Amino acid sequence: MTREVAVQQGTGRESGSSRRSTGRLRWVGVVGALMLAVGALSACVPQGPGAGPDRHGNPLFCDKVKKGSIFVSQGAQMYCFGPQPGQTGARPNVASPTVSPTNVAASNLSEDVAPNGTRGYGQSETSVAANGPYVVEAWNDATGFFAPCGSPQHKEELTGFAFSSDAGKTFTDFGGLPNNNCAGPNGYFYGGDPSVETATIGGVQYFYISSLFNSMFGGGLSKIAMSVCTATGTGVGANLACSQPVVIAQSSECTMMFGTTFCSFLDKDFLTVDPVHQRLYASFTEFGSFSPLNTVNLAVCDISNPTVPSCQNGARGNGSTPQPPYLVVEPTSPNFCENEGAYPAVDSATGDVYVAYEHNWATNLGSSACANEPVRNVVKRVPFAHLTLPFASGGPTNTTAINVTSMIGAFVPGSNRFPASDFPRIAVSGASGTVSIVWNDARYHPLGDILMQSYSLGSLNAASALVQLNENVGGLHFMPALRNADGRGLLNVSWYERATGNTTITNVELAPGVSPRATATPSGNVLITDVPTDWNAVSSDITPNFGDYTDNYVIATGSVPYVGQTVGIAWADGRFGTPQAFFASK
Repeated sequence: MTREVAVQQGTGRESGSSRRSTGRLRWVGVVGALMLAVGALSACVPQGPGAGPDRHGNPLFCDKVKKGSIFVSQGAQMYCFGPQPGQTGARPNVASPTVSPTNVAASNLSEDVAPNGTRGYGQSETSVAANGPYVVEAWNDATGFFAPCGSPQHKEELTGFAFSSDAGKTFTDFGGLPNNNCAGPNGYFYGGDPSVETATIGGVQYFYISSLFNSMFGGGLSKIAMSVCTATGTGVGANLACSQPVVIAQSSECTMMFGTTFCSFLDKDFLTVDPVHQRLYASFTEFGSFSPLNTVNLAVCDISNPTVPSCQNGARGNGSTPQPPYLVVEPTSPNFCENEGAYPAVDSATGDVYVAYEHNWATNLGSSACANEPVRNVVKRVPFAHLTLPFASGGPTNTTAINVTSMIGAFVPGSNRFPASDFPRIAVSGASGTVSIVWNDARYHPLGDILMQSYSLGSLNAASALVQLNENVGGLHFMPALRNADGRGLLNVSWYERATGNTTITNVELAPGVSPRATATPSGNVLITDVPTDWNAVSSDITPNFGDYTDNYVIATGSVPYVGQTVGIAWADGRFGTPQAFFASK
């Protein structure tokens, strides 16, 4: 695979093939005439303060989002609506954008400016992975709304990323993911919802950065793609070389209307890696543009050749026709109750994959058919024996679920999006023989706690009591992050927290070293942020300004099985007056 971008740590120098240029700003809508032909759209349900008209994209899918018949991720909203004015207010009282060694800005404010001088406001919805001294963090990047195709550092892409070769003490902001094919009617662009994974294969450290990947002009297949990056060297000689897009998955259905093809939309991708069996998996939701399709799917890539992964659903066909998904984890609900927020985890000892998602999210508010159906966080196990290549030979064999007291009805002060979410995050602990999920839940307090439930690997029988992880009660707790167990088999869970329900001052907290089989709230929550954010005083062009998730990752320090105990935490931080991607390790 040709390495299209090579940036030297600490210099910001970039090499690679030249990029095609176009003066068209990507947020300008191009589907007005077609929408008139399709018919007048219903009055829209604003997705945040100042939600604007369609930016571009699939009007059938975006009309569903406007009407509120489905709710989607931050990346999907960027696809449909372009920049959305966010909160206004006084800038936080910060003398200068300087942070302590504890908290490090991964994104660079100077990068958030388009070639014509327009500043983008909003680098949020972070994902992170760490391997030895190398850390890669990615985020949704509002600069792409205002940068034309062919911009320096690929600023037109809505997925940004940064690289550290000193374990997260400093970062180089690379701009957008490499993509030389963003121009013209066949051009595609990265559209946010990033996920980062890492694996050491053959003694080399690789990073995989996935994102939504959609047509610049709307219509056509919706895709999930990734950049494959190779980390090498140390100090000023450290290097991250990243590839052009590799398609992981694509739409399974399309509809032809008035000579234009509109396809199902792939939303909210997230990665997990199995370095033992050399597999990369991505879970995501697929929404129908015209049909009621709403499935949770799993994609797979063979990474035995780590720089040239073979992605089964993404590699089929000619790239312009729909293809069936590699595996449907959860089909469309009989009552069309929405399934969203899917996250995967893998047991590298067996190769089994576990997928967690939320059922009846958003439709619990507005669908009469779903009014009596419980909101649940569901976990499904797919045995490795069913994950054959190139086609899956079977589906999930074990399922468990827990009812959620949902916070979706909460208007979170300082957040520019309604509704909130209760999506589950998931991790496998081989040492404990468990798979655990964490989520925010309002059963004990109106503004929520961070709860954990663990299940036995294989059977998915309950392996622990329901445990509250936050020591502080009575405030707001939301958006927990959990990726992988440490070398002891313990979990590290981080989240946003407010001390009381009457403030917008927000910090990030961590529950470190939690036993998956804990029976009581662990002591020793750790404050991660050294400067809190007043989210009522942060300017953002994207909705939600926080993003849909935060992330953390136990730093890999050796060969499989990884034995690290240091966790890196990534979150969107507003201390500079606009959301930026931050990192800290503990």
